[in-house]
Amino acid sequence: MPHRLLLRHLPRRNRHLLAMSPEPNARKPIEDFMEKQGFVSKVHRKKTHLKPMARHIQRSNSGKSVIRSRVEHVFADQKSQTGLFVQTVGIARAIMRIGLANIVYNMRRFPFWERMNASA
Repeated sequence: MPHRLLLRHLPRRNRHLLAMSPEPNARKPIEDFMEKQGFVSKVHRKKTHLKPMARHIQRSNSGKSVIRSRVEHVFADQKSQTGLFVQTVGIARAIMRIGLANIVYNMRRFPFWERMNASA
């Protein structure tokens, strides 16, 4: 099963990222497998047709959106500025390439945070 291969190489704290596929049919087997392994889905819940969304679901989706927006801005910046496209042979090389992209991103953001601390 390909899901087992994915889970073997992905750290436990990041395995929820596998279930963020936009297509429900592609996401269902992955979510089922992850639920059996004891993971919680981090995908937005949809409302039922012609009914208002419950408040607790709205709050849950809102919290997930805050996290997603922060992460997606970083990835978009890395992709546009450094041309990040990971197409390597082996997980070790992919981890190294992503790690270097993160270092470059942090080095570029450092002057911004220095100015923010100086003005505060």
